[in-house]
Amino acid sequence: MKSQKLPTIGFIGLGNMGGRMAKNLHNAGYPLIGYDIDTAKCTTLTAAGATAGNDTTQVVENSDVVMTSLRSSDVFCSVAEQHLIPNARDGHIFIDLGTTEVEKTREIETALTEKGATLIDAPVSGGPHGSETGTLRIFVGGDAEVVKKCRQILEILGEPKYVVYCGPSGSGQIVKGVNQLAMGLGDAAFMEAMAFGICAGVDPTAIREAVGMGDGWRGQFDRIAERIIDGEGKNLVVKYPELPYFLAAAEAAGFETPLTEALYEFCKNGNYEMFDNMNRPSRSFWRTLTKDSEAEED
Repeated sequence: MKSQKLPTIGFIGLGNMGGRMAKNLHNAGYPLIGYDIDTAKCTTLTAAGATAGNDTTQVVENSDVVMTSLRSSDVFCSVAEQHLIPNARDGHIFIDLGTTEVEKTREIETALTEKGATLIDAPVSGGPHGSETGTLRIFVGGDAEVVKKCRQILEILGEPKYVVYCGPSGSGQIVKGVNQLAMGLGDAAFMEAMAFGICAGVDPTAIREAVGMGDGWRGQFDRIAERIIDGEGKNLVVKYPELPYFLAAAEAAGFETPLTEALYEFCKNGNYEMFDNMNRPSRSFWRTLTKDSEAEED
């Protein structure tokens, strides 16, 4: 029996996450054309044996499935408006692996549908290690039949049991929001608890030994406390760059997210800049909490 021809995948965005995902797809035998505005990342891809495109439009035009891994909702929307939608054709499949505003996802999906194409929102979680090992969690939204066709591709990137279909367009982004808020709000709570003790004059190691070093929430607290004691508090993230996406989704749907709103407003007024694991400018919640205290690191 003749084996089915694999679709050509175009992969746009070869950063910390995308570069590793593209390499895994190439290693799995998919014809792949990659592109990034950073030519060094294209060189890395070609060194692995894959093909690099000259620009985004060329990648779209020469691919059956186009996957994007871009650093922000604004960047993805700009690329979609300038390159994806104008060059989409009947039967074209687009898969957004980044975190994008829900309403923007649905608007772009509608525009692509008018061209006979489909957008699948499939944001991922698991960081560079998950990208490297193909063990990401992937939250998938969009047309169920198209998702079924793409499942083999997605399971190369993610742990199969954690590649979860969440519902129609935008559902993947909503569940990614649940993921990010669970991590960001949880870590913010533990950082605030640590700051309360340290700023009130208690040794951080004593706090960790008394409250952490256990199972469940104590284990999560312990992880945060250890990093603070090791001088890494300023590098802890609360998903600040993405919080506006989730606030916008809640406002559009008409429900309240008071903790998310409070966290965003508090961080927004801070003066300390950092970069998250996607190399996006962010706020250091820990530095903002402790800026007037001896707990602040130099």
